[in-house]
Amino acid sequence: MQKRHFLGLGASLLAGTAALPTLAAAKKSGGNGPVLLTVTGDIDAPNRGALDPALDQMMAKQKLAFDKAHAFDFAALAALPSVEIRPTLEYDGRRHTLRGPLLSDVLRASGAPASIANCALRAIDGYAVLVSPQDIARYRFIVATHLDGKPIPLGGLGPLWAVYDADGIPELAARPLAERFGQCPWGLYHIAVRKA
Repeated sequence: MQKRHFLGLGASLLAGTAALPTLAAAKKSGGNGPVLLTVTGDIDAPNRGALDPALDQMMAKQKLAFDKAHAFDFAALAALPSVEIRPTLEYDGRRHTLRGPLLSDVLRASGAPASIANCALRAIDGYAVLVSPQDIARYRFIVATHLDGKPIPLGGLGPLWAVYDADGIPELAARPLAERFGQCPWGLYHIAVRKA
């Protein structure tokens, strides 16, 4: 990819992230915002087709493959019930308010089966973790869309972050702050579901 094209793409993505609240309002009146999260694998409620190597460049470069998926834009995520958590973050050692739907609700909306083996949570930089259904429930993972009342920007920790309130989970709270969020990819953009 040419450098100028890549930089232009980055500027477009940043501008698009700033418009997330507007996109949410547009969705209610029938608009479609850019896809922020794609859920693939063993799901029963797809709303898009297979990976297109020409148009799904990042997924193709990260060696993903799927024949169906459920794509969520900001409005679709915002339409799900949201929860707030206030973990102490490793980046500045302060408590912050994070808001978004429970990961379990996102999975349910995508048609994931009630019994899954695990989920692979993948960030835009390629970082990926496998999360068990037990950890999803026990840690009450959320797909955070907001940090301290504002949409999480691309280029920061967002626009989506799979995260939990480590302060409220004794075995995680006992760890050093820098070791509490290894299962929490920021810049989340893809989830692969594998049924049990």
